[in-house]
Amino acid sequence: MALARALAPLIDLVFPPRCPLCGGALAGHGGLCAGCWGELAIPGQPACASCQRPFPGGTAEGLVCAPCLAHPPRHAGIAAATIYNAASRRLILSFKHGKRIAMAPLLGRLIAARLKSSGLHVDQHWLVVPVPLHRWRLWSRGFNQAALLAREVARHSGAQLLVDGLERHRRTPLLGDLGREARARVLAGAIRVHPRRAAGLKGASVLLVDDVLTSGATSDACIRALRRAGARQVAIACFARVLDEAEAHAQRPPPQDEALHEE
Repeated sequence: MALARALAPLIDLVFPPRCPLCGGALAGHGGLCAGCWGELAIPGQPACASCQRPFPGGTAEGLVCAPCLAHPPRHAGIAAATIYNAASRRLILSFKHGKRIAMAPLLGRLIAARLKSSGLHVDQHWLVVPVPLHRWRLWSRGFNQAALLAREVARHSGAQLLVDGLERHRRTPLLGDLGREARARVLAGAIRVHPRRAAGLKGASVLLVDDVLTSGATSDACIRALRRAGARQVAIACFARVLDEAEAHAQRPPPQDEALHEE
């Protein structure tokens, strides 16, 4: 850390700090400019008591949203750093498809900051597990974006990182064009607990980390695998959460938006 601080002026001289969204000058690396911070949609209260889906202002606390009433969730809560909109979309595309992995500390820090305000008290007793990629997609991309975020969340929360707690042993197509039931069929049996990690997951509190939470089909498959292995509870943490309410902040993204494709 001392060496990094000593070299910081030289690094800033060679690579001047820039906002990853607009390219504007910054005082230091690892953040956004004031204008771009204001473009992010940060979820808050009041919110669903089950999944933390934001409610309109004036809604009483302790209520459960309609989606949770229709399909009671298996998870123990959701901590989303942002609601998916144009700004969070650009960050995700730069990070995941633009291969700007240096953005992981910024995005992970924002996720970790949302944990307590979402009612999730993650500490050293929790395990942080990323949503897995199939080996072919991992090899083609070169990294698992969820694993990079999970590492940062674990570092900030003090929880234990279990980067290979889950594995996707069967390759599946992108799920963007499929309905809820079709996605569940495609993912059935595709994700499982790593055999060498099963014993450590029994009775554990697990924080499942991903970059974007869309329909929840992938996270549901992960939760089922973790619960079958004996996990006591599984909560979800993500950088961007897709809600119909996001239309209040930005135009609906196009149907083929690659930032939204569940993997």
